[in-house]
Amino acid sequence: MPPRPPDGNDRIDPAAIDTWIFDLDNTLYPARCNLFAQIDQRMGEFIQALLGLDAVAAKALQKQYFRQHGTTMRGLMNEHGVDPHAFMEHVHAIDLEPVPPSPALAAALVRLPGRKIVFTNGSVAHAERVLARRGIAEAFGGVFDIVASEFRPKPDPEPYRVLCAHYGVTPARAVMVEDMVRNLLPAHAMGMRTVWVPTAAEWSRDGADLDHVHHIAEDLEAWLIALAEGAAVTP
Repeated sequence: MPPRPPDGNDRIDPAAIDTWIFDLDNTLYPARCNLFAQIDQRMGEFIQALLGLDAVAAKALQKQYFRQHGTTMRGLMNEHGVDPHAFMEHVHAIDLEPVPPSPALAAALVRLPGRKIVFTNGSVAHAERVLARRGIAEAFGGVFDIVASEFRPKPDPEPYRVLCAHYGVTPARAVMVEDMVRNLLPAHAMGMRTVWVPTAAEWSRDGADLDHVHHIAEDLEAWLIALAEGAAVTP
């Protein structure tokens, strides 16, 4: 069963929200687009070329670094001094054809009061490509990426504080939306309302229980459209 919100409030009042903070991948587009399969393959290829490993060993190291360092890229930076810009340029050179444009989502985002910001462990360039493909770029006032985070990936709490300082976010008047439940922990601790977009991937639920989740949006597009139309959104 989805959890009740800790404060007992069972809806989000859009008029009370100044800032909407959205993760990018598998959040602002459906996980079924499976862009990560392409990114995953390209990460493996990068590691194979860098370290002279076969595909199996490269995959094992990729997952090990993800678990230990928060992102594979951070692990490669810490353990091998990899240039993060070169890594991101390689892994994000993917085909966005599986991502469908969504005029309905674009309209819902525009109708919701308050700023919309992307907070991603990826790059600005990747985010801009995805937002443009989705047809929702005009709804967003900024992208806070892994470079702005000084390469500290979510859920390290420091980038959340830096983002709030940079954009003047009042956490009590902000909502954060994420497909990885552990990445909502710092947002909840700061006082934001949290929305989890679950996927079938192991890492979507990994690393935390659901006590810090206020709302679960199985279909984020439908959830936001209903919210924009003034419908009560219950957890």
